[in-house]
Amino acid sequence: MRKNHSVALAAGALLLALASTTAQAGKTLDAVKARGTVKCGVTNGVAGFSAPDTQGNWSGLDVDTCRAIAAAVLGDAKKAEFVPLNSQQRFAALQAGEVDILTRNTTWNLTRDASLGLNFTTINYYDGQGFLVPKKIKVTSAKQLKGATICTQAGTTNEKNVAEWSKAQGIPVKTVVFESFEASFKAFFSGRCQAFTTDTSALAGLRNKEAPNPDDYLILPDLISKEPLAPAVKRGDDEWFAIVKWVPNALIEAEELGITQANIDQLRSNSKDPAQQRLIGTGDDLGKLLGLDKDWSYHAIKAVGNHGEMFERNVGPKSALQLPRGVNNLWSKGGLLYAMPVK
Repeated sequence: MRKNHSVALAAGALLLALASTTAQAGKTLDAVKARGTVKCGVTNGVAGFSAPDTQGNWSGLDVDTCRAIAAAVLGDAKKAEFVPLNSQQRFAALQAGEVDILTRNTTWNLTRDASLGLNFTTINYYDGQGFLVPKKIKVTSAKQLKGATICTQAGTTNEKNVAEWSKAQGIPVKTVVFESFEASFKAFFSGRCQAFTTDTSALAGLRNKEAPNPDDYLILPDLISKEPLAPAVKRGDDEWFAIVKWVPNALIEAEELGITQANIDQLRSNSKDPAQQRLIGTGDDLGKLLGLDKDWSYHAIKAVGNHGEMFERNVGPKSALQLPRGVNNLWSKGGLLYAMPVK
């Protein structure tokens, strides 16, 4: 009994020591601090996720995710740097260290997770692949696309998804693949194809922003895939992986706890809720476990708001995309978003 008791005491002491250890800064965090910016790989322009305006100002859900990480790490959301990458470039750029994070509406799947030398972090949008068609062809379901030509982009999961769906459903189609996203949707709107396929969130952006007349086009109700979108980092730097995983997660928990960009300073002064206090920087110092300041999550929320605010601003019903919250709502409201506890 005495021996077992000693072993238990030793184990407990080890756990306490580990719990009190401050995270060692990884090479990526050191490089980011030395450079003074966080480099994020983004799309060349997908409305609602990452797109520049005519003055070169970037906006979108992925852009805000990057800004939140820059705010958490460097204390300033303006220190986010955006590097446009096409689908073929994105993984090589991350592997080569040309960007610190890939925040580029990228699907998390087994092949990418296991074979590309990267780690996905926290899902920031649950999507699915669909079809955009001109109303004049009088198609209201994907099952009516037999024999259709379908435009899509190379280097994505879209082409393979269409091939698998076509085979499984017994609906033969002809896929026309283009190197760039812009070339693919321009070909569709010019009449080269009878349908265009990609994630439904991107279809909404294309219809509302690129179509000659948005009312002439219909997003079919059928989804042919699951497309969980998440930021990714290069494998091998656990400290940086933890940071890029927990910042978006903190934004989801902030929404769960009712912390917003507008009320965070007031809560900082008077909140008695321990869960809120951890996120607003007045409670337990969890930043040291990530190699960050105590105010890491405060800076992130103050910069971009909670996850719900990011959604509404960039892709929600009041945005140009006008997408319903749907499965991207909190778990407590019937959606799939469930924050890991920030504690």
